[in-house]
Order: sequence, then structure tokens, then C-alpha cells
Amino acid sequence: MQLGTALTPSATRILLLGSGELGREVTLEAMRLGVEVVACDRYDNAPAMQFAHRKHVFDMQDAAAVRRVIEAEKPDFIVPEIEAIATATLVELEAEGWHVVPTARATQLTMDREGIRRLAAEELGLPTSPYRFAETLEGFRQAIAQIGLPAVVKPVMSSSGKGQSTVRTEDQIDAAWAYAIEGSRGRSTRVIVEGFVPFDTEITLLTVRTVNEGTLFCPPIGHLQQSGDYVESWQPEPLKPAVLKKAQDMAEAVTNALGGRGLFGVELFIAGDEVLFSEVSPRPHDTGMVTMASQDMSEFELHVRAILALPIGAIDQRAPGASAVIRATTAGTNPRFDGIDQALAVDPRVHVRLFGKPDTRPGRRMGTAICHAETTAVARELAKVAASRVSVVVD
Repeated sequence: MQLGTALTPSATRILLLGSGELGREVTLEAMRLGVEVVACDRYDNAPAMQFAHRKHVFDMQDAAAVRRVIEAEKPDFIVPEIEAIATATLVELEAEGWHVVPTARATQLTMDREGIRRLAAEELGLPTSPYRFAETLEGFRQAIAQIGLPAVVKPVMSSSGKGQSTVRTEDQIDAAWAYAIEGSRGRSTRVIVEGFVPFDTEITLLTVRTVNEGTLFCPPIGHLQQSGDYVESWQPEPLKPAVLKKAQDMAEAVTNALGGRGLFGVELFIAGDEVLFSEVSPRPHDTGMVTMASQDMSEFELHVRAILALPIGAIDQRAPGASAVIRATTAGTNPRFDGIDQALAVDPRVHVRLFGKPDTRPGRRMGTAICHAETTAVARELAKVAASRVSVVVD
């Protein structure tokens, strides 16, 4: 296929590595365009598997298993949806001619916070919070001493806020180390220590790299996190024009360095007129689920169109929007949901999106309430009230 040529969707096969709630929406958007989808994950009946044409259950950090499935399915596009993948194998496969979205290098660099932070700060010269890396308790203590308190601690390999904490006093240091190691993905014992940034707001700037239309941006998304995991998002987050331009320039610099096609979620801190780089995901972002209510094309449709080199044109926001997460409070299986009728009764513009996860644990995201309204403030309140009315019941 020539780089600038759109594939005929009905002749296209996408293989998803990771089949969670984001992959579920990518699957639905791809299937609406006639694309064949093969969903993969480490556990059966993952959200995207419930709709995909075929599925494979295996450990995606198992290099041999990844290669075996890809060679058997022969996809046009390999689309990672999570970080816990044998990325070295993706690099090898890409060198052999397979197409990894956005690129194997992007997937590898963003799998761990060290790779992407060094790219942004040391290669691209983008402003970030001060940081140090450590892989022993003693090294961790030294990093804390160099950065100073308060400091934010994260495993270099984790997702959804696992292992992340803020150290405010010296007596919290050892516990923060233990928590980071416990939350680390795979066998990594390496952590990043970041200086605490007194930011005004934290945004996600959804950035779309296309084959024929250059780089496109969605309106900035504001979001609220607890323990590093998103609980609420809204769009747009109002920014001064000059600040928005800085954010877009920074997002474009990072995504250009990563290359490829598709949608990226670029996380940035806004402090007054300053913009600091935080992280980037080379795929749709959890905070971007708000776009299912606020935009004419959601982040998932934009991702699929960019992958297939299909026209996008203008990215239109139909109205201010918001999302609020529905969480489980206990561990169990076969979740059921009470209060959906009460949630939908909050306002006709409210929608409930349940993810279809087959089991629960305390704090696990099980769905989201999304809505649009006349202002972001109204949308946020409606989404929060709606989400609060849904409870997760398990066996």
C-alpha cells in the first residue's frame, strides 16, 4: 500500500493488542466501516472481544505468543491498546514489514515513563517537571533528596495510576517505594521521582497524525485524577490563545518525534502562561471518552479514520461535554448495575457507557456517564450526579 493511499475498509484487518474499554470503542468504530477486527488480551471475554470477529487469549508480554498470533492472523495493522506488550518483538516485526500503529518505536518509548520523558526533555528540550530515576530503595531516597518534597512517585511501567503516590513528608518515603514496586507492571523495579508541579490545570490534548491532512487537534480536555487515575474529564478546558498554541506546538513536536499515524493523548500541565509536558499515550486516552458526547467524531472514530487514511476534515465540537467514571467498590464476578434508570433520568443529554468487564476489584473503572450541555460546568455536574446513581453489584 502506498503511504498516502486509503485502504478499502472491507479489505482491511486490524489486530488489537489489548481489548479493554478503549479497544472496545475502537473495535466498534472500525466495524462500522467494514473493518475486520481481531481482539487479543490476557483474559477471556475482555470488552473488545465481545464484539470483535475473532479473539485470542494470551500473555502479550510473551514474545513468541505475540509473533505466533500476528503471523497467523496477518493483519494490515497491529494496534496496541495497552502498554504491557512485548515491544521488542513489535520492533522486529515492523522491520520485517508489519505495520504497527502508530509505530513500534512509539509503542516501545511510551511503554515506560523513562523512555518518553528522556525523549521529551533531553532530546526535544521540552519543559517538564524536574525528575530522577531510581531502581533501589537507597537510590530512591537519594532521588527524593535531590528533587525535594513534595514529590510525585510513579513506577516507570504502570497504568491507570497503579503505584503512584505523592510523598509530602520523610516518613512516607519507604512506603511510597513499596507501593510503587507493588504497582509496577512486569518485572521492573525502576521508578521516576518528579518534582511536584503547582499547576492550574492538567489537560489532555488529543492530537491526530494523518497521512494526508497533517496534524489535527481536538479542543483541550481538562481532567481530575485521584491517585493518578482519571475520575472526571470535561471539554473544552478554556486556555488563553497563546497558551493553547504552546500546547499544540509541544504536542506536535512529541508526536512528530514518535511518528506514524493515529490519535495520541498528550498530557500537559498548565501553570499560568507556562506549559509543561507530562506524558503521552500513542492511542485513544481514557479522559477522551468525553468526546463521545462532545464531538461530532469521537476520539475513537478519529483514530480509526487516521489509521485507514480516510478523510477527517474539521474536528467539530457540538457542545461542551463531560464524563464521570463509574467504579466498583468490591471484588467479584458477573457485575450487574443498579440505578441506570435513575442516572438517565438526570437529564435527556446524559448517556451511560458500561465497559463490559467480566469481573471487578475495588476502584476498577466499570463505566462512565457522559453528557453534553450548554456549559462545561453544567455538563460536569450532570455527569457526576448520573455516575453517582449507578452502583456495581457482584456475586
